[in-house]
Amino acid sequence: MISSRISASFVALSFLATSLYAQQAEPVRAAHAMVVTVEHNATDAGVEILKKGGNAVDAAVAVHFALAVVYPFAGNLGGGGFMLIRDKHGKAHFLDYREKAPAAASRDMYLDAQGNVIPRMSLVGYKASGVPGSVAGMVYAQKHFGKLTLAEDMAPAIRLATEGFVLSDAEARMLQSKNMTLFPASAHIYQRDGNFYKDGEVFKQPELAATLVRIAKDPDDFYKGAMARQIADFEKANGGNITAEDLAAYEVKDREPIRGRYRGYDIVTAPPPSSGGIVLVQILNILSGFNLKKLGADRSPAQVHIITEAFRRAYMDRGDYLGDPDFNTLPLEQMASMKYAAAWRASIDPNKPTPSKDLVRPAGFLPPPPAAAHSKESTETTHFSIVDKDGNAVASTTTLNGGFGSGVTIGGLGFLMNNQMDDFTSKVGVPNMYGLIQGPANSIAPGKRPLSAMTPTIISTHGSLFHRPKLAYVMGTPGGSTIITTVANDVISAIDNGMNIQAVADAPRFHHQYLPDRLDFEKKFPDDVVNAMKAMGYTTNRNQVADEKSPGVWGDSELIAVDPKTGELLSGHDNRRAFGKAAGY
Repeated sequence: MISSRISASFVALSFLATSLYAQQAEPVRAAHAMVVTVEHNATDAGVEILKKGGNAVDAAVAVHFALAVVYPFAGNLGGGGFMLIRDKHGKAHFLDYREKAPAAASRDMYLDAQGNVIPRMSLVGYKASGVPGSVAGMVYAQKHFGKLTLAEDMAPAIRLATEGFVLSDAEARMLQSKNMTLFPASAHIYQRDGNFYKDGEVFKQPELAATLVRIAKDPDDFYKGAMARQIADFEKANGGNITAEDLAAYEVKDREPIRGRYRGYDIVTAPPPSSGGIVLVQILNILSGFNLKKLGADRSPAQVHIITEAFRRAYMDRGDYLGDPDFNTLPLEQMASMKYAAAWRASIDPNKPTPSKDLVRPAGFLPPPPAAAHSKESTETTHFSIVDKDGNAVASTTTLNGGFGSGVTIGGLGFLMNNQMDDFTSKVGVPNMYGLIQGPANSIAPGKRPLSAMTPTIISTHGSLFHRPKLAYVMGTPGGSTIITTVANDVISAIDNGMNIQAVADAPRFHHQYLPDRLDFEKKFPDDVVNAMKAMGYTTNRNQVADEKSPGVWGDSELIAVDPKTGELLSGHDNRRAFGKAAGY
């Protein structure tokens, strides 16, 4: 076992770290069904549909549309995302309703005449949006996997938009986004033309309510009817790129999930155009050769070191090889190989970090990588998890990309548009604010879906001839490039370290993404561990400003676990967002 080579002094230091979870918070418990989301009204919408007789997919559709009303920061009609479904028999589907580049998009569309990136052009305004997929995704999910009608699933969202909902102080302050102030329709709806909403006020959205009613009555209207023409006319009038033809051509993809094994559990997770699933499987494959529990407590220096080195290696591959599978041939089988993981594992020094500049990929497993390109990935996404009374499960992650997307609200329809074009590679060799590496496989092209880190994941016990696999965990988080490392740490905390699911959600987070060669820690991470990692040779960063200004940097894990003995559902809501909720019956 490789872990036995770790020096006695370092293991001793690991055990000196004070246990962070001596008094673990208790999870929410339910006997039959569970919903956990970032916003309490959305959670209630999901529970309402489950009690009405809907299944987990019906509840997911209800939650998604409710989040478009009550959490416009990331919930959406004008965005996209992924939904991972596992039915009660263990069959899995991965629905890709990620945004697509419009036909007018081109590789260099965000460069000036000198070939330099035009600041913020891919982030704010009418040219920043890809063709939205969320409405198509929800309609597809409901039609193929739901039990109720679309109108029934959408009823809670329509009610919330029509009657309004009470804003908390945090939610009211979020609506003061400067990007929305730039656009009249957004400033009018979300900011009352400068008379900002306050704590305790009721926020009603009549335009959005009318749009939701139209979708519930005729979902084709959004992509091929009068509503599609309204969207296209608005885009054209304001210099946007999305046309009626782009909307009519949009399709949902039902993709084969990425699968892996870890400590006797089966992992089902996101395939490309998400990088999340394959990188998660790579990380866990590398770690499978270490006895993490023997190294120390959760988040101890010895564990953090080994996990970080797995992160570093998997993120190197992420940047070099991944993109839209409809446009690229991706070496997924090779990346998921246990022999490849073993070769990576052998390169880990048990007592010190490997500088990223010195990292050499094991030879003989993957083709030569293309030239690399730096790319952006936003943190402002949202995830929810659902399990119904029959054992069907949904893990869904959706986004506008940046908070409130492009800042643009479609006039007369009342919903925000995404700025997902920013997730493409704008120019080779230009570092973004996160320094995240991606390759030409993620360059802009008409009809292409940008690479993502979203990692909705469902874990079950490994079945056999005599025992059917049993649902164990439903997981996911927002957080941009930190999504994959957060989900990996959630898996490790639950499976390796035996923490209850609320403690998993609460655990302080750390992240390494190969480049920049820096080990990032959440602000609340214990100082003794950070100092130990610094002494070991890591460049460390506390990200204090990011913690205070953008909690999304460190994710929002919304988790469900199933008690293996009783079948009781246990949920952990991430308290980094105070207005979220776990609830069931």
